[in-house]
Amino acid sequence: MDSLDDIALLGQYATSGSEAAFEALVQRRIGFVYSAALRQVRDPQLAEEVTQTVFIVLARKARSIPDQTALTGWLFNTTRFTSLAQIRAAAKRHYHEQAIPMDTEIEAPVAEALWQEMAPLLDEALSTLGEKDRRAVLLRFFDNKSLAEVGRSLAVGEDAARKRVERALAKLHGYFARRGISSTTSLIASAICVNSVHAAPPLLAKHVAVLALAKGVAAGGSTVTLIKGALKIMAWSKAQTATVGLVVVGMATGLVLEHRSQLKLQEENQALQQQMEGLQADNTRLSTLAAQARTASPPAARPSDELLRLRGEVGVLRQQSNELRSALASAQKAQSYTAPVQEEPPAALPEDYPKTPQAATKDIFETLSRGDLTAFFTNFGEPGVPKALYQKMFGDERVKRYLAGLQVLSVGRPTNSFGPNMWFVPYKIRLSDGTEKEMRLHVAQDPRTGKWCFKGGI
Repeated sequence: MDSLDDIALLGQYATSGSEAAFEALVQRRIGFVYSAALRQVRDPQLAEEVTQTVFIVLARKARSIPDQTALTGWLFNTTRFTSLAQIRAAAKRHYHEQAIPMDTEIEAPVAEALWQEMAPLLDEALSTLGEKDRRAVLLRFFDNKSLAEVGRSLAVGEDAARKRVERALAKLHGYFARRGISSTTSLIASAICVNSVHAAPPLLAKHVAVLALAKGVAAGGSTVTLIKGALKIMAWSKAQTATVGLVVVGMATGLVLEHRSQLKLQEENQALQQQMEGLQADNTRLSTLAAQARTASPPAARPSDELLRLRGEVGVLRQQSNELRSALASAQKAQSYTAPVQEEPPAALPEDYPKTPQAATKDIFETLSRGDLTAFFTNFGEPGVPKALYQKMFGDERVKRYLAGLQVLSVGRPTNSFGPNMWFVPYKIRLSDGTEKEMRLHVAQDPRTGKWCFKGGI
């Protein structure tokens, strides 16, 4: 069963009723579904009910799910819809006493504050992404797939997959920033990697598999109500998707019309310029004739009349030339652009500044162990990230005590992360209480300046 992918396991259950295949699928995906449910309903018991409902719906709809479906995305959407139904049902029953449990033991105190702000909004933020962007993020950070595997799943190359992941992270960063959460794309990626999927309760998988294989027949009254609510929201979402499709067609038509309007404006601009050049030539010719007429001797009244006529034509041509010049200036202004601003050359780095990811990792830990946040911000702060964010992450007294006097035991070989100048560096440290920790530090180097910046991983 381990060699089969998710959709193959679901296909075996749908075609032959293989309970073993469905149980294997539940065991593989229950942590993903439970973690997503817990982030949204914020209660372990309710999250378990949402989890079992999702797999009951999966069992019911197994025959109607196409073979090309990305099951990770399907489970994400169904978990979100079921969680919404659970929240609505809880509100109707006035269960306002359900408090959000807060952990007292903190495995990674530096990223805890950011994750606590992100977690309640993460699933809603992911739902705002396009289907391919969301699928790329789920595969990369929730399923721990490599960029090459993400590219194969999306039928694109590794570079295209990397760019899609980076664009999706930038959209998530914008979503959180609009809601007052200060962070960076790399910090968001690190937080999701560490916290996105947690182990479900030990007996939940077996319980869920039994209920799902029975199609929810033995489920309690609240679960049956939740199934109906989730299916109702799923049907409503499908209808909304169809409506959005019609709107997108209308928007595309508007864009085509706008493009045609731009082409027409360019053609009119070129015609005006050609007409102005012709009028300027006529203006020059008639001015020359008028000058010759003024210097010639007037033998009779007829040349004087000719001179007046020429002067009148010159005046009209000058007026038309001025009008055309004004129209041409307006058209050129509409197509004008702003010249790029010249950047100042970067400042030179000290001679003892780290040159490798391993050296940067060691210096970062040594700086934090001394509690020197000014030196940390100066030497390893990411451009565009305010100093107040690092103060919030590392300035807390509890975090200072956690990092004070730590020792770097080893620094491993770095691996490339999201770009050519970004690295995951494995490390092992010993804290002041003797506890040893092993993780990966995320760092990046500006190829223009050679400066390293901290991305996450403590």
